[in-house]
Amino acid sequence: MSDAERNPLEEAEDGETEMKEEEYPDYSEEEENVPQESEADLVPWRDSQEEKEAGDEEEEGQLEEEEEEGQLEEEEGGRQLEEEEEEGQLEEEEEGEGQLEEEEGQLEEEEGGETEEKAGAALDEVVARFQEELTEEPQEITMSMISLQGRPPTDSQSIMSENSPTTRKESEHSLQGGSSSTLSSSYDYDLEMTSSEEKLVTSLQKKTAQMPAEEPGQERVSEPVKGERRRDKRVSYFDMRKEKEAEPKARPRTDSLVSISSKDILFQKDDQAKVYPLTMTWKFGWNSSLPVYYIRDEKQRVLLYASAHTAVIYNVFKNDQHHLMGHPNVISCMCVSEDRRWIATADKGPNCLLIIWDSFTGIPVHTIFDSCPEGDGIRAIAITRDAKYLATISDAEIQKVCIWRWTLAAETPACTLDLPKEYGFQNYLIFNPTNNKELVSNSKIQAIYYLWYEEREMLIHSAPLLTEKTFNKHVGKFSQSIFHLNLTQVLSATLEGKLVVWDVYRPPLSASASPALPYMKPCKLVHLQKEGITVLTTVDSYIVTGDVKGNIKFYDCTLSIIYWFSNFKLSSIRTLSFSKTPATPPTEKSNYPSDCTLKGDLFVVRNFIIGTSDAIVYHLKADETKLEKLLIEPKEAICAIACHPYQPLITIGSFCGMIKVWDYRKKRYLFSRVFEKGLGIQSLTYNPEGDLLGAGFTEGTVYILDAMSLENGIPEPFKYSRTSVTHISFSHNSQYMATADANFTVAVYIVKVRNSQRVWEYLARLRSHRQSIRSLLFGVHLDSNEPRLLSLGRDRLLIEYNLLQSYKNHLEVLDIHQTDQGNYPTCMIWYPPLTKELFLLISNSGYKVKLFNSTTKMCRKTLLGPVYGSPMEQIQVLPVKTAIELQRRYLVFINRDKVGLQILPIDGNPHKTCAIVCHPNGTAGMALSHNGHYIFTAGGQDLSVVQWEVNLRSWKTIFTTRSSVVKASTQWRPGRCRNTSACRRCLLS
Repeated sequence: MSDAERNPLEEAEDGETEMKEEEYPDYSEEEENVPQESEADLVPWRDSQEEKEAGDEEEEGQLEEEEEEGQLEEEEGGRQLEEEEEEGQLEEEEEGEGQLEEEEGQLEEEEGGETEEKAGAALDEVVARFQEELTEEPQEITMSMISLQGRPPTDSQSIMSENSPTTRKESEHSLQGGSSSTLSSSYDYDLEMTSSEEKLVTSLQKKTAQMPAEEPGQERVSEPVKGERRRDKRVSYFDMRKEKEAEPKARPRTDSLVSISSKDILFQKDDQAKVYPLTMTWKFGWNSSLPVYYIRDEKQRVLLYASAHTAVIYNVFKNDQHHLMGHPNVISCMCVSEDRRWIATADKGPNCLLIIWDSFTGIPVHTIFDSCPEGDGIRAIAITRDAKYLATISDAEIQKVCIWRWTLAAETPACTLDLPKEYGFQNYLIFNPTNNKELVSNSKIQAIYYLWYEEREMLIHSAPLLTEKTFNKHVGKFSQSIFHLNLTQVLSATLEGKLVVWDVYRPPLSASASPALPYMKPCKLVHLQKEGITVLTTVDSYIVTGDVKGNIKFYDCTLSIIYWFSNFKLSSIRTLSFSKTPATPPTEKSNYPSDCTLKGDLFVVRNFIIGTSDAIVYHLKADETKLEKLLIEPKEAICAIACHPYQPLITIGSFCGMIKVWDYRKKRYLFSRVFEKGLGIQSLTYNPEGDLLGAGFTEGTVYILDAMSLENGIPEPFKYSRTSVTHISFSHNSQYMATADANFTVAVYIVKVRNSQRVWEYLARLRSHRQSIRSLLFGVHLDSNEPRLLSLGRDRLLIEYNLLQSYKNHLEVLDIHQTDQGNYPTCMIWYPPLTKELFLLISNSGYKVKLFNSTTKMCRKTLLGPVYGSPMEQIQVLPVKTAIELQRRYLVFINRDKVGLQILPIDGNPHKTCAIVCHPNGTAGMALSHNGHYIFTAGGQDLSVVQWEVNLRSWKTIFTTRSSVVKASTQWRPGRCRNTSACRRCLLS
């Protein structure tokens, strides 16, 4: 029997009935009615409360001792002793209660012979009088002793009652004197609190020693003895509140992960379960138009670069990546602080964002959503040396310069400045390392100096006009600008190899109404070198330049050459990033080169990263003058990707003519081949055996390559097309290969045996469509196991070709069917055999999918497809390896900017699909791993390929939850309608 069943109302032997704990009045409501007091008014009240609490604790301790004695006497069966104990208790409470003495006396007289109803009436009278006192005189309430019958004391109350630090007289005095008699200083109050806490700890230790040993996690419950009447416990609501405040609480964590993190926390192994159906695991490629930053160089070599809409932190030694995801558009600019702790990234496009990241944890510490309300985005960004301020230049027609106090979590800029169109398109911005109120920016034709008056919230600028007449020499277009190391000058590099020196005049800040404005003026034109300067930066005491010929040169403050690196034969330098760690001092084992001065001192410089225009990243160790390649990526659009049919290999083709093969499981680059200039890879496909790789090029050439060496598998490539080859497909037995080009033409190639060798030969080609070909697909005849070929065009035609009846230069057409009336088809695949009937699945531009009988080409069903902003452009069925997995199949699709999953069979349920943004500027291709664990998407012009890990268990959980919610929300309930039967209106409400 539970406690609730056994003791709803306990009757004592004398006929008194005790009430349940729930029947007592809720004093929390009364407490809300008490008017609020100021802190100064509460000080004496708290002091009196402390004295009163001490007195109450002593009194409760005495009551507890008497209770224990009473229990022993009641076990002997002495009814008389119990009554005497209660009378003694009431007498003691009479002395300490003051205003309630009269009511307690009435209760004492009624206990011996009055009935249960009279006892309840007396209790109600006491409670009602207490409520009146609370309403009339809330200021005089200190520690009221209203009895709550039937409420068992808590452990903390029992412990505090046994350790009362004050006397009973003090408690009585505090009750009678009120707030005026309890005024004391805060110092005395602290002393009393300290003394009370020390005594409480001592009593806790004694009580713990006396208590019998109990198992941890179990709660000690004192069972009432049969025939025993519960003790009346006088407990105040304020006592309970004070005790709860005094109870030990777990101290909240005040330090965030950002403040306590170290440099190695970012690449710690994460064993947490994947919660998303698609998770980005690797990024291939990087945007070579943006800089690469060297953010770690102690025990690990860590780089930061941008890849599409993701910033990648790459650990070279661990071969691991951490992705900073959150931008809705391609990242347009980025910068890092001097200590390499804070990273700022920005994008341009609709709903553009400005995000500041912590490089130690990868956490976005601040996001600015409305950096460009017009939606143009950010073109240039800079951060101060102390990482306190950010400066941005928008990408609009009329550019806006903004300064942000991001450390204060500001959502609006501290000051702004609109730039005239005559200044050109400003694309570079930098702060003065020694003064975070000065900036300089430049376009190709104009350099601008800024001075920020923070107190006046003004941004003053100076943009002197520089022409060929200024120095009577050709200046050239500006590339980058910096502040001089020691002087009040600005240096601007040009693509003619020259350096413009500007003098900066900073007037003293005066209180006059029209103070003098700062300005800069051209001072000197230095012809520094023959090659155009693309990079201009500073490190330690050097001014460093990188040029279009791949040379890196170091100058001192007087622009005298100190050292240069020119023997590496690099392409044009795009970025130079030096290590945060200072160079190690030279020793006997050091291998620093000698500089170019007459003294021939050792040239000591930090290690640095080099990024070139051909998308290669190098690391230069200055001590050994050793150049190491870290990244070799395509420098032009990536549209062709293909996965090996039974090995963990991904092949990536670029418009620059490079084919790279990666082991996507180990994230290791294996081998590559670069074709001659003018041959860009448009499409790639492996044959079913995995020994051949078909490659279609942008100028119409078709190569058949060896899959493991990328060498030519045929003596000469096929050149039967004059436009880009968009599709390549192999038959199931590798006897046929078909291609489709941008001129709406389908070409077929066949394997012939010549001199006991298999040789690929051209069969025929046909311009069978009037608009672009969307899909080219091989199948199998059910009766003969012979290959069949189908093509689907934007002209709404589904054409099947008769390969057996085709011969040299003649491609026979078997049948033609129209798939749609208004919408145009976008892609086509073979529907998996989930039913006895074999289907072709065709998606169209109206977000519909249609199932066509594979033999008769009759449309059997039309259903709603995934709706994620644009129709599906490519679809594939996720491969499976076991018979159990054949029971449930999944469809993978890409549209304009997303990749997603669809649970089969397709029934039009929108909750059976999910999608995630993969390439904001457009998706160019898709490939699936042979085991179905990974999906690869190519981004075309964003120069990236993303590897997605598929987590079907998570997706099943999400789908089940969605289905349950939808089912519950659409379930008919009679309360929705007066009709006794379900109706359509109720189901849809």
